[in-house]
Amino acid sequence: MKYFDYLTPEEMNALFFHRPAAFDNRDDRELLAYAVGAALYMPALRASIAEELLARKIRGLTSVVLDLEDAVGDDQVALAEQGLCETMDKLGGYLRHGMMDEEALPLIFIRVRSVQQCRDIISRLAGHAHLVTGFVFPKFTAETGEAYFRILAEYNRYRPEGTPLLYGMPILETPDVIFKESRLASLTAIYEVLTDYRDYVLNVRIGATDFSGIFGLRRNPDMTIYDIAVIRDCVADIINMFGREGSRYVISGPVWEYFKSDRVLKPQLRQTPFAESMGKDGLRLRMSYLDHYVDGLIREVAYDKENGIVGKTVIHPSHLQPVQAMYVVTHEEYIDAASIISNSGGGLGVMKSEYENKMNEIKPHLSWSNRIMRRARIFGVLHEGINFTSLLADEARAGALV
Repeated sequence: MKYFDYLTPEEMNALFFHRPAAFDNRDDRELLAYAVGAALYMPALRASIAEELLARKIRGLTSVVLDLEDAVGDDQVALAEQGLCETMDKLGGYLRHGMMDEEALPLIFIRVRSVQQCRDIISRLAGHAHLVTGFVFPKFTAETGEAYFRILAEYNRYRPEGTPLLYGMPILETPDVIFKESRLASLTAIYEVLTDYRDYVLNVRIGATDFSGIFGLRRNPDMTIYDIAVIRDCVADIINMFGREGSRYVISGPVWEYFKSDRVLKPQLRQTPFAESMGKDGLRLRMSYLDHYVDGLIREVAYDKENGIVGKTVIHPSHLQPVQAMYVVTHEEYIDAASIISNSGGGLGVMKSEYENKMNEIKPHLSWSNRIMRRARIFGVLHEGINFTSLLADEARAGALV
């Protein structure tokens, strides 16, 4: 699997200073944590998932979460579990008969409802577990988390030789995390659990929809999650606890719920980047994004990035390409990061950037530089003078979003 592999070789050469690298679920945990990126959720009872993956119907899909929890009604759980097993059987058959290459398979995760369901699903996957990258653990607490990761540790310890590890991605979304009086103790306890099982933790996810529901709130499409004060306050503490240098986890951003709505406030996208990249096609794409409220999504991803968050939960295919494009490293970011790393031996403390528009301080910016290089490996580096809108040109030619 590789980001933007739907582009032609000519388009790749025109856009990328460094191309995105290929990856699969056997790669290093640190690399995979970045590779999760925009993870598209699908209800596990959806019967056509395997066929859609075979046909590569969803452009840009690199990671998918087959959902047994919120996307499935309480009366549909058994049906969804059966559907999940059938999907994995089909995928295994496609690979076995040469109808599909493993390199075309996205990272596959399963969101479970409970510890017992997690144990049952691993058992039922049987010979197809190697196709799965990991599990998503909703409503994650220190108590349930210990049990979840104990199951993964047990599986990984005795997994068949040559098969990849199974990872866990906890979702922080419970009242004890959002309530101020219990937050510090809850986050500390969760942090201790994740530290014990660090080798199996792929990233930490933020369940802002559940957090909002606890207070009877829902952000409107003109706002980002950072505009809701009580959620912003909690997200800041999650980043403070899990995003520190030396013990950092990759933290993934919350879902953007909208793909069409009525506008109240001023649009959030400037015309210039779109016009400069694609002319009239770019302006049409911008209007399509405004009509579908993708401008709010892009603005929220920009805030995610500024806060050190990598990737996002996605519930609509039209959100994949904008989120992925936003995480591609710019030429300026890459040159700054490379310069800082190459001069980190102690000979310099500060220097003017090669773009001559800022000062690069070696020690304070070294951690940032290392993170840029990890992003660059997964998402690639754009040529000088090219911005993320150029990666959306195919949507501009189509004239509208899906």
